[in-house]
Amino acid sequence: MASPRLPGRHPGWPARLGPLRVPAGEVVLRKPRFFDGGAWSRTRLRDQAHLENWEPSAPGTWADRNASVAWPSQWSTLRALGRRGLSLPFVITVDGQFAGQITVGNVIRGSLCSAWVGYWVAGDVVGGGVATAAVAMVVDHCFSSAGLHRIEATVRPENTASLRVLAKLGFRQEGVFRRYLDVAGDWRDHLCLAVTTEDTGDGLVPLLLAQGKAALP
Repeated sequence: MASPRLPGRHPGWPARLGPLRVPAGEVVLRKPRFFDGGAWSRTRLRDQAHLENWEPSAPGTWADRNASVAWPSQWSTLRALGRRGLSLPFVITVDGQFAGQITVGNVIRGSLCSAWVGYWVAGDVVGGGVATAAVAMVVDHCFSSAGLHRIEATVRPENTASLRVLAKLGFRQEGVFRRYLDVAGDWRDHLCLAVTTEDTGDGLVPLLLAQGKAALP
């Protein structure tokens, strides 16, 4: 499922993960590219109502922050963090088309070997198994090639779709972060969920395959 560049100082990135077939189509994770800007911007602008309530607030309007001219700086930052081993950033594609992003961030090694995962998917593939497949592939990758032990996710309690994705993959709720992030104009509580290598058995992708929720092409 993975073809990471190993050995290296920062294992696990860049890499290409997948493909994995789900109802929405064939899902692949790959590193972000400079020329993703047009598709990224079109998707983000189109899906503002779908995304805005779950993402941290930031200066400027949604249109300004997600215009195609905003992509080069984001791409450069993602690439720099990946090269420094602080993050594993991926673009999600479905049938070869841009369909979202999934990022493993705040990578800490040593005695902790932990990181967080965050993701978003295009509105036209929501409910098609894309987010579940992407999280499963990236967690398996983190616990194998990237050498991590724990992955956590923070989600607003109102984000039931994301909570369902994480629950299907065995993430456990560990607590509540009160007024954790400024989202949609106010400080919002977030649930903290996590999974460790001991929780995943033979892997999350094999789990989806065994349950008939995904298939190999």
